[in-house]
Amino acid sequence: MNDYDLAIVGGGLVGASLAVALHGSGLRVALIEAAAPPVADAAWDERCIGLNEATRRIFDSLGVWGAMRGDAEAIAATHVSEQGRFGVARFHASEAGLDALGYNTPLRSIHGSLLQRVRDSGAAILLCPARVDEVQVDGEHVHLHGTALDGGLRARLLVAADGARSPIRQSFGIATEAHDYAQTAIVSSVRTQREHAGIAHERFTPDGPIAVLPRPGRVCTVVWTVPTDVAERLLALSEAAFLQALQAAFGHRLGQFSALGRRGAYPLTRVLSTRLVAERTVFVGNAAQTLHPVVAQGFNLGLRDVATLADLLPDYSDPGCAALLHAYVDRRRDDRRQAADFTDGLVRLFSNRVPGLGELRHFGLSALNLSGPLKRRMLQRSLGFGAHTPAAARDRA
Repeated sequence: MNDYDLAIVGGGLVGASLAVALHGSGLRVALIEAAAPPVADAAWDERCIGLNEATRRIFDSLGVWGAMRGDAEAIAATHVSEQGRFGVARFHASEAGLDALGYNTPLRSIHGSLLQRVRDSGAAILLCPARVDEVQVDGEHVHLHGTALDGGLRARLLVAADGARSPIRQSFGIATEAHDYAQTAIVSSVRTQREHAGIAHERFTPDGPIAVLPRPGRVCTVVWTVPTDVAERLLALSEAAFLQALQAAFGHRLGQFSALGRRGAYPLTRVLSTRLVAERTVFVGNAAQTLHPVVAQGFNLGLRDVATLADLLPDYSDPGCAALLHAYVDRRRDDRRQAADFTDGLVRLFSNRVPGLGELRHFGLSALNLSGPLKRRMLQRSLGFGAHTPAAARDRA
């Protein structure tokens, strides 16, 4: 049986980030991933996610930001509006003293840069494809057995980064708090008539929010959230008919949409694990919390899980001891709850059709745009600086 100090199950963005963060820690780390990494070339309509400033700083501290920066499009400002209302809120990077509020970045570039760093640095032993089928804890170690694990391995700390349905979490019998939004996010890309000028748009409609995020050139990523039955009808439309429907919902701030990329559909459910830790085990990323994609909090929150754990590990000789697990829960509790409540509150507020609430939302957006303290607080939250800021996200240019 192979011995490790720490085993990470799940080699996606969060798990790979943790492996990179532990380079130089002196810990022997295994990174276990069930699926071989996809081979993808750059494409105008490839899937992207928004990285906030805290995430950029963490990636910079890990030495991977430079490798992905060339593929990332800076978000200079955000424009928040509601369909049929005049109230808007605008946020500019200059208000925070930054060059950008965030970066819309291809998943291909993020994951590829992280895995390349793992290989080049030797930060972890990458076991891929390999699958964990059984987990046992004997007090001082976690024992993992499964496919392509060479007779099994044991570690002093297990980190579950294995997604929203986390088999590791289920193996411990840990319950979740789940809310099905009965919505689906349709993710695609469009070519635009006008320059986006680095502005990200968050457009709230009665059916759900539309996020339009800048890409290089006159291209934008679109995340259109609608009720699931509406999504099924939209996905069945031709490209021209879909673009027409999207244009009607979003408006003409970017002129005419002239091309549509590949469409993907993702049912939306908020899933919060009732526990962040188990015996010698920590849950991070989607295994700990899966959020609605509005204002792009999910991955950014998961990366703060990773950075916090990396902050704590050097302080403990036993990486799986109860004291470390308690410290991790204490540091993550408020940030996690605030991010989860923030996204859920926005979705519920802007999808509620109670008579009179539309006028209140209109005045709320206008007040947000005028109120200095309220605007600064919301801006700090969107930048990733909430209840606790990991060391890697502090004071970096």
